[in-house]
Amino acid sequence: MDEPTVSAELVERLAQHRALGGAPRPELEWLAGHGEVLCIKPGDVLTKANSPVTRLFIVLSGHFAIQVDRGNGPRKVFEWRSGDVGGLLPYSRMVKAPGEVIVSEPGEILAVDGLFFPEMSLRCPWVTATLVHVMVDRARVFTQSAQQDEKMASLGRLAAGLAHELNNPASAAARSAGRIEIGLARAEAASRALGAARLTTAQQARLDEIRHVCLENKSVLLTAIERADREEAIAVWLEDHELSADPAGALTDACVSTKTLDTLAADVPEAVLGTAIEWIAANCAIHSLVGEVQRASSRIHHLVAAIKRFTYMDKPGVPEAVDVEQGLRDSIVVLGHKARSREISVAVEVEPNLPKAYGFGGEMNQVWSNLIDNALDAAPASTGHVKVTAKAGPATVIVCVIDDGPGIPADIRSRIFDPFFTTKPVGQGTGLGLEIVQKLVRHNGGDISVDSQPGRTEFRVTVPAQ
Repeated sequence: MDEPTVSAELVERLAQHRALGGAPRPELEWLAGHGEVLCIKPGDVLTKANSPVTRLFIVLSGHFAIQVDRGNGPRKVFEWRSGDVGGLLPYSRMVKAPGEVIVSEPGEILAVDGLFFPEMSLRCPWVTATLVHVMVDRARVFTQSAQQDEKMASLGRLAAGLAHELNNPASAAARSAGRIEIGLARAEAASRALGAARLTTAQQARLDEIRHVCLENKSVLLTAIERADREEAIAVWLEDHELSADPAGALTDACVSTKTLDTLAADVPEAVLGTAIEWIAANCAIHSLVGEVQRASSRIHHLVAAIKRFTYMDKPGVPEAVDVEQGLRDSIVVLGHKARSREISVAVEVEPNLPKAYGFGGEMNQVWSNLIDNALDAAPASTGHVKVTAKAGPATVIVCVIDDGPGIPADIRSRIFDPFFTTKPVGQGTGLGLEIVQKLVRHNGGDISVDSQPGRTEFRVTVPAQ
């Protein structure tokens, strides 16, 4: 077979190439003879996302950007400039382009068809070895970028879940704090009025006794109907005694009965009765509101503690003993809003005396949260169930995440751990979650498997025990 015509000028340009210029001249001549020089201009698309990649690109001049869309819009991952190589590389397993290669500055590239790679491996060993090193470096950068994107996606889910979880107790605390200020003003006014009434020591003691009983009487739980009936009865009692019905709600919350009010009416002067009731109601309301602030603050404290444990923000980046049960429960706390919004039941079953795992706690928590998040997506809304179990194996800890969704079709089950593979609609999944999960599990010395059929999908993770 006749050798293709070789351009001496092109060979000289290749000799100046940053990545391939050190190759023996016969190899540069082979490249020049088997490639096609392409002129490119801004806006040209060399490869489209998910389209086949068939050629090696040796950049002679110009500038290109490789943009990948992992569900949150296109993001630049690589740049090619004069002296770089891209496209299909020898021994690469890449079949389709993960993103678009878009020209941003005009230039020229030498394109070599992948059909020539077997011959290139024989005729150009220096070039082939160099391209393999480029491929390894590119794979490392791409993997790091993918992991970073998945971390940011996880962080977004974490932030959204935390915002929802914190919103309710924070709003309750703020609302109650504002009402406490009003209650204090009412209590202070009633206290001054009672002071001016000059009650006897016995009357004041009786008043304090009733207030104390009201403050401590928290054991009776009323249904909505029972509460409404009691509040209406108290309001009627107050109106019968020609008093304002405003304190009825606070007295109801304090489990005050009309019988207690009858006792109070018999012990204090009629002219002071309204003030006494206002004073008791204001104190009870303040006490109740303080309790609400305490409960809301405690909820916020526990949420922040769960997030702190979940992220291992204060832990060194070295393997250590990991409390799997705590990690699973913290993951469910983080995803609690999603479970409630979709009305999905989540159950956790942990074997007693479960040994601690050994690995990177933050990475394990990312595994648990990704798997539980996927299970919540798969389970049917309103009727779905997600079950998380943890038990000891032979020198291992085994965690299973099970959902009652439609299952994973057999024809795609082998691809679920592939990069960018997702069954979710565009914009709702990166296709990286399970790939990252698999890498994190393996980084921790473990293994992950899946068993799926309609109505039951189980992801099984095995990690080393301490």
